[in-house]
Amino acid sequence: MGAVVVKDISKHYGKEKFVAVDNVSLSVNRGEIFGIIGPDGAGKTSLFRVLTTLLLPDGGSATVDGLDVVKDFKQIRKIIGYMPGKFSLYQDLTVEENLNFFATIFNTTIKENYHLIKDIYIQLEPFKDRRAGKLSGGMKQKLALCCALIHKPTVLFLDEPTTGVDPVSRKEFWQMLKNLKNEGITILVSTPYMDEATMCDRIALMQKSKILAIETPQAIIDSFPLNLYKARSSVTSSLLNDIRNWSDAIYAYPYGENVHFTFKSDEVNTEKLTDYLIEKKHLNLIMEPDTASIEDCFIHLLRA
Repeated sequence: MGAVVVKDISKHYGKEKFVAVDNVSLSVNRGEIFGIIGPDGAGKTSLFRVLTTLLLPDGGSATVDGLDVVKDFKQIRKIIGYMPGKFSLYQDLTVEENLNFFATIFNTTIKENYHLIKDIYIQLEPFKDRRAGKLSGGMKQKLALCCALIHKPTVLFLDEPTTGVDPVSRKEFWQMLKNLKNEGITILVSTPYMDEATMCDRIALMQKSKILAIETPQAIIDSFPLNLYKARSSVTSSLLNDIRNWSDAIYAYPYGENVHFTFKSDEVNTEKLTDYLIEKKHLNLIMEPDTASIEDCFIHLLRA
């Protein structure tokens, strides 16, 4: 059995029965980094709250380390680590006081599991007497991770841990997760950043309460069924609309400084589209094939 097994889980809110999670099923292998990738409102946080026993599901079932999230919630809370998207530690306590507090709750000590947090905590140690509320975003993130790890959980849930964090701290954070994986900890992480998908062993793409695909990042990229192109010109503002208005275009969307697009029959239309865009006064036009990314695959699955 997987470390986390989800079968047809559903979650609704309010009298209107707003659907946050819609018959989601997935299985997470022991010792892997599993990413749930999707924009805000996709249902990632609601799914995590069900799996961490903070919310009751309205349908389906789920287990964490073989324990049922409804029947065995007390046991599950002892073996998991949870880092919510919003910083939720005690802001008036110092770094060291927060860590001691969470260690005490789980009847352990910092010394007992220090090897798990050592690489992270040495960056915090110069600020151990600083109140948590006075830390930078990156340091708050590191402290929250330490507190989630101090009792040596078997499964670690990280809900959008890098949102609002600078690029350097994001890179450091993912390196920390790889190190934790080597300790045998199963890690579930949610993120709206498509570029972070490649840091996971497997991913689930999620949108509007549903799972669109579950596979390794490379397998999802390899499954992209269309020929993808990128284009840019000196008149970037109108390039997107002009490509969208091309009769044979399937879809086009902004991608960094370029426009990514696909159309129906490559060999015939490439030259025709170039002539069309030049007529539209697009100077310094560059158009060439490109390799699909997770973001391209996500957009394609939304439109499929």
